[in-house]
Amino acid sequence: MEPMNTSRRSFLQLVGLGVPASVALAACGGEPSKTGAGGGSGSSGKGVASYWTLSGKPQEEIRKDTVARFNKAYPKMKIQETQFANDAYKQKVKTAIGAGKSPTLIWGWGGGGLKSYVEADQVMDLTSWIEENPELKDSRFPATFGAATVDDKIYALPIETVTPIVFYWNKKVFDQAKLEPPESWGDVMDLVPKFNAKGIAPFSLAGQSLWTNMMWLEFMFDRIGGAEVFQRVFDGEKNAWSQPAAMTALAEVQKLVKAKGFQKGFQSTVADQNADQALLFTGKAAMMVHGAWTYGSMKADGGDFVTGGNLGYMNFPPVDGGKGNPSDTVGNPGQYVSISSKASKTEEAAAKKLLTTTMLDDTEVKQWVDSGNIPVKKSAGDLIADVSDSNDKAWLKYVYDTSSKASVFAQSWDQALPPSQATPLLDNIGKLFQLNISPQQFADNMNKTIGT
Repeated sequence: MEPMNTSRRSFLQLVGLGVPASVALAACGGEPSKTGAGGGSGSSGKGVASYWTLSGKPQEEIRKDTVARFNKAYPKMKIQETQFANDAYKQKVKTAIGAGKSPTLIWGWGGGGLKSYVEADQVMDLTSWIEENPELKDSRFPATFGAATVDDKIYALPIETVTPIVFYWNKKVFDQAKLEPPESWGDVMDLVPKFNAKGIAPFSLAGQSLWTNMMWLEFMFDRIGGAEVFQRVFDGEKNAWSQPAAMTALAEVQKLVKAKGFQKGFQSTVADQNADQALLFTGKAAMMVHGAWTYGSMKADGGDFVTGGNLGYMNFPPVDGGKGNPSDTVGNPGQYVSISSKASKTEEAAAKKLLTTTMLDDTEVKQWVDSGNIPVKKSAGDLIADVSDSNDKAWLKYVYDTSSKASVFAQSWDQALPPSQATPLLDNIGKLFQLNISPQQFADNMNKTIGT
């Protein structure tokens, strides 16, 4: 999942808690824009450190302001920022890194992309530098460093915002049905026939989008076997997809599908139009597992669903007998910035100065909270009390607590894995939810991709 892709996470990162969708969607196009000193792309060789990142409001204004404030405070260590639309950025940075012309500071999503940079020796090992500057790690949510770490070494610094996947429910629907939200996977399965008997879909799911289905597996793997189950996949262990806990998770998800746990025709529902969210806030579905970015769009489009206090939310419930920690979560643990291994000493010094002084300082943290997001800094929690809207305040506190207390904040699988594995993963997840393949066939298919 790409955070700035309007078919997915744009309603956290672009819409936030109420930025109009028209503004968000319009922000996804356009030509690169520059902030700061110097010119050209990649490392300038002129003592000016370069920083490539994404455009799109409100994020781009926050990023520009951080660079501008740094350049004003440290005029001898200029940072030149260039912003690109999401798809253009991914192609541009891939080409630049491959040609040895990387920007000094490389913005990214961590996980599989970062791992490929590490294997190609394109980014610096930041472990010892972070140890010398412990505030960089101590001030951030501990779980955000997972996607920044390769072979127990840190190659990127978590920045910007967290986006967990959330278990939502419609309080009004539950009240009318005289039912309680689930506290375990067993409770989930018990609720399915009860809602079906009332003509209400137990869960809404935009099944055609595939990555929406993936969120279910991410949680089930974790809750049944713990974070180490997917970690073995990420580490490339042979036959990791057919671990016993993985096979149980695959079987349980198919059991939910067979029990009619999702709305009729869920395989043809697409997330882009927010039809899955509409099923929840109109009361046609009782529950939904989806990203935190959907809060803003449900508030904007759902009438009094959010403002009237009808939206319930919590972390995904535990599985009876499972090994997973129920406080752990999945989703986007943050965005990440690395330093090019090709940077000159002057560029490296400027980049590190930015990261230790201005990036995610108190001013930037407040800007992220004001935009309706929770940044990866622990200090964000101190600002939630100042949020005037009671619903937004409660929501931000939930996101903060979930993200800060998670011992593991697992990255979305299709971002954690390289494209050679992520593409067949989504394809096989679609077939699994359509009941076109068995759990064993899914595991066999995916085991063949390990190491590719």
